[in-house]
Amino acid sequence: MAGELIASGALDDVFARIDAGEPVGGQDGLLNSLLKATLERGLNAELTEHLGYEAGDRDAASFSNSRNGYAAKTVATEIGDVALSVPRDRDGSFTPMLVRKGQRRLDGLDATIVSLYAGGMTIRDIQHHLASTIGTDLSHETISKITEEVADEVAKWQTRDLEALYPVIYLDAIIVKIRDGGHVRNKAAHLAVGVDMDATG
Repeated sequence: MAGELIASGALDDVFARIDAGEPVGGQDGLLNSLLKATLERGLNAELTEHLGYEAGDRDAASFSNSRNGYAAKTVATEIGDVALSVPRDRDGSFTPMLVRKGQRRLDGLDATIVSLYAGGMTIRDIQHHLASTIGTDLSHETISKITEEVADEVAKWQTRDLEALYPVIYLDAIIVKIRDGGHVRNKAAHLAVGVDMDATG
């Protein structure tokens, strides 16, 4: 798909803007702009399907429901927060599927949070990681809610059966300070990473 777009020249303008020094990531970067444009185009297409006529259609007045402007909404994504203009209909029956009502994060971000949590990171660590890597500032309560929703799945993953053979195993330890009986002590947290026969971990 990406190869076809490149070959067609559809991305030439994007590449020219990158070559000119325009930032790719971040709040004002190209990826944020492209995601915003893609989501808004999809949302408008969903509303068109819901109403049964195109924007600007001369017969629009003959339909019982009509377009009714836009509502501002910000969603957290894996490339940062994206500010969207979500189209509305007059009778309020439009329920978008691309970005659902009440949805404040795109699903990929939930998956990232769950994988970090399953890997042993604390909620505070995840909060700091998301803020420093993709500029998304989620509250402690939001991250906690996401992890609670999948706590059973995480527990199953953490206690899953291991492979019978791991040809390569990496062992390491990190020293952490632990409060123990009123005293702070250094303790080693041991880490083991096994690479299976398919090299998938």
